[in-house]
Amino acid sequence: MTYILNIETATKNCSVSLAKNGETILCREIAEQGYSHAEKLHVFIEEILKETRVKAQDLKAIAVSKGPGSYTGLRIGVSAAKGLCYALGIPLISVDTLQVLAKQALHVIDYDGGYIIPMIDARRMEVYSAVYDGGNERITDVKAEILTENSYVECPEPLYFVGDCQEKCKTVMKGFNFHFLSEIVFPSANEMSSLSFEKFSKDEFEDVAYFEPFYLKDFMIAKVK
Repeated sequence: MTYILNIETATKNCSVSLAKNGETILCREIAEQGYSHAEKLHVFIEEILKETRVKAQDLKAIAVSKGPGSYTGLRIGVSAAKGLCYALGIPLISVDTLQVLAKQALHVIDYDGGYIIPMIDARRMEVYSAVYDGGNERITDVKAEILTENSYVECPEPLYFVGDCQEKCKTVMKGFNFHFLSEIVFPSANEMSSLSFEKFSKDEFEDVAYFEPFYLKDFMIAKVK
């Protein structure tokens, strides 16, 4: 019996789930305009363990969404995950944030070919993105890209876009084969359950002392004018 606590804080969605053998038992999440991760994360963890009557000592691993995404959100999630791993003496698992987002699309589309493209808003017309196939396997590198009217026009297959930047995508991307799944906005810890269990089964763990989130880009501090 393998209990894994999953933490997803890479975007505005503060999300926590408890999974048993890769199946979600309970998930708590909230997405607000102002990031509330620092206030909500530990509350959600405590509520989930209490409601499921699973003790922290019963956990076999902690999984955290590794990015890309919000610098602050990732730091909060990874810090919490590391603290729990240290305290409980259990391994740390990292899960690709874009893969978590892409996995949700397979629950809502009648997949018959094409590709899933999860995107996380960066700034202006820039997004963090990658391309996934129908098996939820990443087939391109994760990148920060500027969206234009020529983005993805060379691909004739159906393309399913998910993430929190779909509205700005629609302003420039007009391909006949483009499908925007507006109901899928943020990655969720609910979709992390099977992904983290798969990694646990393969002993794919991170070094708790040295693991850092995948920011993709350096954190920029704006100068006050």
